[in-house]
Amino acid sequence: MSSVESLREFVNERLTAAAEEIFRVFKTTIVQYEEEIDRHRVMLDICWKPQVKLNRIELPQQHVCKEEEVLADQQLCNQERNSSLDQEDSEPPEIKEEQEELCTSQEGEQLVLKVETDTVMLTPRHEESDHSEAEPTSDQQLLSNNSHVAESRDQKGGKHGDSGSAGDGEPKEKKKHHGSKSHSDDAKNSTSTDIQHNTDPGKKSFKCDTCGKTFKLKSQLNIHLRTHTGEKKYSCKTCGKKFRIRFQLTVHMRTHTGEKPYSCKTCGKSFTLNCSLKVHMRIHTGEKPYSCQTCGKDFRSNCEWRRHMRIHTGEKPYSCQTCGKDFGSNFECKQHMRIHTGERPFSCNTCQKTFSSSYHLKKHERIHTGEKPFTCNTCGKNFRFRCQLTVHMRTHTGEKPYFCQTCGKGFGSNFECKQHMRIHTGERPFSCNTCQKTFSSSNHLKKHERIHTGEKPFACKTCGKTFISCGELKKHTRIHTGEKPHTCKICGEAFRQRYQLTNHTRIHTGEKPHTCEVCGEAFRQRYQLSYHMRIHTGEKPYSCQICGKSLINSCSLKRHTRIHTGEKPFACKTCGKAFTLKRTLTVHMMTHTGEKPFTCEICGEAFMLRAQLTCHMRTHTGEKPYSCKTCGKAYMQRKSLLCHMRTHTDEKPFNCGICGEDFKGRDQLTYHMSIHTGEKPFACEICGKAYGGRTQLTSHMRTHTGEKP
Repeated sequence: MSSVESLREFVNERLTAAAEEIFRVFKTTIVQYEEEIDRHRVMLDICWKPQVKLNRIELPQQHVCKEEEVLADQQLCNQERNSSLDQEDSEPPEIKEEQEELCTSQEGEQLVLKVETDTVMLTPRHEESDHSEAEPTSDQQLLSNNSHVAESRDQKGGKHGDSGSAGDGEPKEKKKHHGSKSHSDDAKNSTSTDIQHNTDPGKKSFKCDTCGKTFKLKSQLNIHLRTHTGEKKYSCKTCGKKFRIRFQLTVHMRTHTGEKPYSCKTCGKSFTLNCSLKVHMRIHTGEKPYSCQTCGKDFRSNCEWRRHMRIHTGEKPYSCQTCGKDFGSNFECKQHMRIHTGERPFSCNTCQKTFSSSYHLKKHERIHTGEKPFTCNTCGKNFRFRCQLTVHMRTHTGEKPYFCQTCGKGFGSNFECKQHMRIHTGERPFSCNTCQKTFSSSNHLKKHERIHTGEKPFACKTCGKTFISCGELKKHTRIHTGEKPHTCKICGEAFRQRYQLTNHTRIHTGEKPHTCEVCGEAFRQRYQLSYHMRIHTGEKPYSCQICGKSLINSCSLKRHTRIHTGEKPFACKTCGKAFTLKRTLTVHMMTHTGEKPFTCEICGEAFMLRAQLTCHMRTHTGEKPYSCKTCGKAYMQRKSLLCHMRTHTDEKPFNCGICGEDFKGRDQLTYHMSIHTGEKPFACEICGKAYGGRTQLTSHMRTHTGEKP
């Protein structure tokens, strides 16, 4: 048996048991009252022997109308209870719980009122004399009073019953008792007939021809038939909306009047319905009477429990008529439909921003109020939304309930998992309306759009600098605080940002996940690959405003600008020498330490930089990857090709600041500057002879090695 069938069988059993218990109590109460009435009548018959005959009378038309109204309310509760799975989420959760609890809390009261209308009424009728009409004697007046007392007790017994009518669905035609028997016998027979009529609770005499359902009262059947005919006889005079049952109209009218007659004595919050107040009170008392038998989770209201059960059963009974997507609740389906219609009926009173649901409006309003009602019990951090707190708690517990189906990686939130999945699928569903650039997440799109608008809503409280995103502000704040929360587990080095740690870790692992599809070269970081691709495409999007030179990236532009400004921000702490580039300073520091960490495996020569080793290896392999497109000459190093290209273009970008002479290469300028300064920074390690340029030192070294160029 499926879980849905098991649940349906369980609910049917509970409802059947509840109905049987209600009718049992009601029968017991009615029998007790009738026994008491019968006892009083017998005592009166013995004492006074009155000439009285008790008969049942027809209910007044006005009373029948009231009965139909009461039964209409009862039918509403029954219909709402039976169709709650179809209507429970048509309104926000508070209204849903009100309607749900209304069905359960008012059902007993309405059934009690039904008992009053269904209980047989007894009235005394005085027998007329054959010869003359005598005035009532004192005994007759007393009997009349007692008879009315019995009648009122009979009706009162109906009011205090616990459930619906125990008699037939429609009262049978009354019978008058005539004959030669004594008046006491007539009264006794009349009483026994009434008892037989009222103690027959199981009979259902009115049947629906459409669905076969049976009812005790004709008014119940009439209300039920409206579900088949679609008749809605009660209309709202304000908006024209129609309803099947008067009670639905009464509740609907409160949306126009704003009436909330039921208030919480604890917090003062007001509600439209009494049952919604009862559900609200469970927030203060902590009561959760509805429990899931599958996972044991408890809920405050029945509708919450039913929605939860669909998680286990997988039931999604509501479908979008536009795209066919299925949903577990009607409320979710209606919210989804607003995506297609573009409807945003909820507006913020502060900034006039509109939203498709009241829930999103409430969350938005907390931005203006600064309210953060959800607090972490572990670290004390506050959050605007409960879901944020739930995800945050997983940072303490280490829980990662969401897994990538492709690579198996775990995530703390479903949002992170979905974003990660787009790496595998390549999906980028969010597009910029200005430049048409696509993104894998809406957050990335929002940050990108601020580039076009110039908006920087996040400001540093220390220095006042503004930023496009909250994440960038957090990273900036660590400059002031000195915080470095990300530590390498291998060497212990700490970093301010997670991506810095990720890139650093690849130095230890040797991982290079980003590969060029053209030449196959691999890189540790994505931006390195992006810069590399511009070599193949020839793209140079950054231009120098002084000389107009185009460069591949912003870093190259900054370095180039220092040639014009003469800025040298990197200084050696040992000798005080300043450099334009940080990597130049790093190489210079090795001249003091003598460190040469990169060694050639063929000849054993050591180098300060990996690039130097790479160029050196080409002397063994003979590789010359850089060739001139004009004359076809090939070179081992890229800078050699650039210098060669200037022989074709006659470009001389390096200028001497003292005499104004121009040079094609930086080495030529360095050598020339040594003429003015007399400095000879390049010394032979064998004989100690010094030279002004590296080229002169290289030529000199060949005299020791015997190498022929």
